[in-house]
Amino acid sequence: MAVEVVNESGLTVDEEALLALSRSVLAALHVHPGAELSVVCVDEAAMAQLHEEWMDLPDATDVMSFPMDELRPGTEDSPSPEGLLGDIVICPQVAAVQAARGGHSTQDEILLLATHGLLHLLGFDHEEPEEKAEMFSVQHRLLSDFLGRDAPDPTED
Repeated sequence: MAVEVVNESGLTVDEEALLALSRSVLAALHVHPGAELSVVCVDEAAMAQLHEEWMDLPDATDVMSFPMDELRPGTEDSPSPEGLLGDIVICPQVAAVQAARGGHSTQDEILLLATHGLLHLLGFDHEEPEEKAEMFSVQHRLLSDFLGRDAPDPTED
């Protein structure tokens, strides 16, 4: 997997953990080994600008996903095609607030957000109750498998 992780947030972020998580999730969902992914951590000002520009919403948010080739999960016998998966943008400052509210570490929250963003890139959504149940179940399983322990639950706004 061609995964690039860049931290422009001004906070310390475990980039190696983000890289390992991304590779773990992509392998578990049978995404082609040649797929490309970018994970960028930005500060609140940059995230607020992206949130306004792309969603027409104020303030910084926790994570945004920008899909490219609309890849979908594959199977063991038929992995997804090779292509550009897209970009995930995470705001560690927002993640820190959510982690405190959820009672877990900022690192766990950042990994949860990365998993969430990856699932969005792969076509998962949570607009409808059935979609949300499926997405959050897959998210919890993938993150728990990576962590080797029960993953934190997402903090709802």
